[in-house]
Amino acid sequence: MIDSFNNSDLSFVDVFAGCGGLSLGLASAGWTGRFAIEKNPDAFNTLATNLVSGKNNKKSFEWPRWLPQSAISTTNFLAEYSNELMALKGKVTLLSGGPPCQGFSLAGRRTQSDPRNALTDDYIEMVKLLEPRFLLVENVRGFTLPFKKNANAELNNTPYSEQVQERLEKIGYKVYSGLVDLSLYGVPQTRKRFIIIAIKSDDPALLKLDGKTPLEELELYRSEFLANKGLPQKLISVKDAIGDLETAGKTLISCSDSPQKGYQQVDYAIAKFRTPFIELMRNGLESAPNSLRLPRHAASTIRQFGEIMESCPKGRSISKSDRSRLNIKKHALTPLLHSLPSSTVTTLPDDIIHYSEPRILTARENARLQTFPDSFEFTGQYTTGGAGRKLSCPRYTQIGNAVPPLFAEAIGRLLRKLAS
Repeated sequence: MIDSFNNSDLSFVDVFAGCGGLSLGLASAGWTGRFAIEKNPDAFNTLATNLVSGKNNKKSFEWPRWLPQSAISTTNFLAEYSNELMALKGKVTLLSGGPPCQGFSLAGRRTQSDPRNALTDDYIEMVKLLEPRFLLVENVRGFTLPFKKNANAELNNTPYSEQVQERLEKIGYKVYSGLVDLSLYGVPQTRKRFIIIAIKSDDPALLKLDGKTPLEELELYRSEFLANKGLPQKLISVKDAIGDLETAGKTLISCSDSPQKGYQQVDYAIAKFRTPFIELMRNGLESAPNSLRLPRHAASTIRQFGEIMESCPKGRSISKSDRSRLNIKKHALTPLLHSLPSSTVTTLPDDIIHYSEPRILTARENARLQTFPDSFEFTGQYTTGGAGRKLSCPRYTQIGNAVPPLFAEAIGRLLRKLAS
């Protein structure tokens, strides 16, 4: 029974923390954050608002005085605070984080020369300075595949995941890894991620595994975890996740947090549709959460979405022939099927069409699919277009990049057991 022991003072540092999905999950599992590193001010502000400043009288971090509560890159952090980091050697239990995945994503250009791939070097440098007992790395499936573009011949086109694991083993860690289907842990979307869990080679936690890997232990814990959260053992469908936020038959009110006027949102308070997952996400919240803003589509977009929903198979990406028939240039567009989990939530709001309404999902609906509780408040712009897209990190992007907190909590509970 993983949940049958007392909490201990288990600490973590979250690197490439984004808006705080991984941190939130670890904190929910009983861990205490020391600090988080995130270079984008928009994403960091969301993390700080929810997990650092004590919103709703809850704090997930005991932030050190020497580190400003502001955005900073890992490179600048190492340049400015290496001495402070060395002073924490052996005092941090877990170093977690997922280096930015765009350079590895199958949906992107996947070039070995992408500078974002080199950020893993910063992560490993922090491992050397901190020497934590445990490491947790989350990344996309493309992390495990060889590069075919701009490959470095000296590396024999070895998958980046193998390079990282070899480097961690050389500095004294026993490394376990594998692909995990997050939908098996209550996440209502088809989201597979590559997970690395590493344990110091002399740590007593290795004896607790008794020949099994941490990911095998996680799989064995799955049923107990879902029961503990009040969730069914079956996959969570998209309707079971966001059905209370449908607009049909609802009163629409003015959006409470849109910088632009004229937007609407559903009346959160009057929704009658309930499921165990929705109850978990609402968690007794009485006032409406933010990020409920409904899109204002052009009439032509509504017509096209309606035609897609009527003439294309739901629950999978539109085929090449259907894109040609409907004159759709976008390569990734999925009309959802109400009875299945959603397709993978991305950073682009127009990758998914609602299962019963001719519109994209709201930021809050995407957050639900990523298992952020409704009390979690996203800050910054909703979307950003044009040149600003490279500099800002709007809400949809923050949400799509995040580690689902519910899955992070499952891993956090497992690591808590091993660490105790």
